Amino acid sequence: MAKIKSVYICSECGYESPKWYGKCPGCDNWNTMNEEIKETVKTSAGVKKRVSVYSKPVTLNEISTDEEERFDTGFSELNRVLGGGIVKGSLVLLGGDPGIGKSTILMQICKNLSNLNILYVSGEESKRQLKLRADRLNVDNSALSIMTETDVEILCEEIKTQKPDLVMIDSIQTMMIKELSSSAGSITQVRESTNLIMHTAKDFDIPVIVVGHVNKEGSIAGPKVLEHIVDTVLYFEGDKQMSCRILRAVKNRFGSTNEIGVFEMTDHGLVEVENPSQMMLSGRPKGVSGTCVTCSLEGTRPILTEIQGLAAQTSYGNPRRMSTGFDYNRLSMLLAVLEKRAGYYFNNMDAYVNIVGGLRIDEPAADLAICMALVSSLKDTPLREDAVAFGEIGLAGEIRSISQPQQRVNESVRLGFNRIVLPYHNAKNIVCEDAEIIGVRNIRQAFEALCE
Repeated sequence: MAKIKSVYICSECGYESPKWYGKCPGCDNWNTMNEEIKETVKTSAGVKKRVSVYSKPVTLNEISTDEEERFDTGFSELNRVLGGGIVKGSLVLLGGDPGIGKSTILMQICKNLSNLNILYVSGEESKRQLKLRADRLNVDNSALSIMTETDVEILCEEIKTQKPDLVMIDSIQTMMIKELSSSAGSITQVRESTNLIMHTAKDFDIPVIVVGHVNKEGSIAGPKVLEHIVDTVLYFEGDKQMSCRILRAVKNRFGSTNEIGVFEMTDHGLVEVENPSQMMLSGRPKGVSGTCVTCSLEGTRPILTEIQGLAAQTSYGNPRRMSTGFDYNRLSMLLAVLEKRAGYYFNNMDAYVNIVGGLRIDEPAADLAICMALVSSLKDTPLREDAVAFGEIGLAGEIRSISQPQQRVNESVRLGFNRIVLPYHNAKNIVCEDAEIIGVRNIRQAFEALCE
């Protein structure tokens, strides 16, 4: 006997409650609790009995990985982020802002994998629209099948019948199970649809790439629900008004989550950027205060990035602090250290920090370059154009050691920088004959080394 039960689920975070709230207790968003219908099945004994065939446990030594095969996507940047390619039977979630290039890169993967039978499922576009995009990207794959369907059960039956080598679904928010009363895109529909697709992918060892839309907070709609189900979560980052695109792995069961891929959007689709440091530094102003170059590590890849800082006289009682591509709270901390420990006062100055190129830096090694750019703007003193600075700043104003300094120095020298300013304890172990290595202990020493 089926009992109908009504629950309320948050459309932003997936929080579930038996009663309605105006403000979600999980994410503190207003008016996001939507009513969903659940059916609970009970038997006379209170528990539904189920007899099924299950897989018997085996020892770890009996499991073989010799037949593991990864599909080469044709993009070395994408392969790096995935950990070497697309794993058979994996479920990959690709998220990003509208117009960032999600559908474009899927179609280009179809072009590169012309030797595979690929099923491309679209719930948003017609077959003619997909054909027009394929022509624009010069996709000529006779084994590519196009399907416009939103019913997940019909889709899974087609996958079982056709058994393609790769399945692409654009997007998961348009997919739905008709037996569920909720609308397409709701938490329930997204969760159950992804679950059904996941079981189909695992049963037939078919890799599936799913596109997920991003909400106004920058998270994939139904974020926690989807991230727990899929094997890999990829995000496309960057301003869609700019040509640079950064692909980052948030979760990856088959590789590292520290790697990034850099692409450039052109008229003919996405193009790999093999030397992102050179691209990030292109158009760098010369002889201007408030700019400093640092070297950050994204996984195993060192990337040189220009950091811009601006200190301007405030017009209000409380000075403004704004940052793009850098953590706002850490910027506030660095400004406090500059005032208390180094004697550079920003209490009546607006402070702005920008990471050029749309890159987001999370590691503390960029602290020194952030401070140097702000001090340079405060004193209106340009820094040396051939200098690179990196190091973590502590609350006592000291420059602390960072990881993998030799890789950062090698990348800086390769791009023609002759003076490297880094923590004193790291400088003692650096081997470099093509650049001047200067180890510093505090902020003032670093600024003097960059101005000489």
